[in-house]
Amino acid sequence: MIMIGVGAGLGAWLRWQLTQLWKKTRIDWPLATLVINLVGSFAFGLLSQYLPGESGKFWTTGLLGGFTTFSTFNVELISLFNEGRKGAALLYITSSYLGGLLLAWLGMQL
Repeated sequence: MIMIGVGAGLGAWLRWQLTQLWKKTRIDWPLATLVINLVGSFAFGLLSQYLPGESGKFWTTGLLGGFTTFSTFNVELISLFNEGRKGAALLYITSSYLGGLLLAWLGMQL
């Protein structure tokens, strides 16, 4: 249980670091969260096949659980809709869900 908490803290720190790097690009689209969630989906699918059970919980539930972020995704999605950017919002929701499903599946196939 402690190691899962440590993994979650590390995952959240990694997510924060990548988000800060993305902010320096000044591109006004939530690509950092999309990439983080897609990479996390792939890694979770992959690791769940090679580190099943309790041995993989540090990496999957802990690190990747802290790294990926559904709450940030939802806040960014609502912001896009509130700004009247419906096309960007639809692209974001579609690429996040379909990309996440596809990459999780791909990770499980390796």
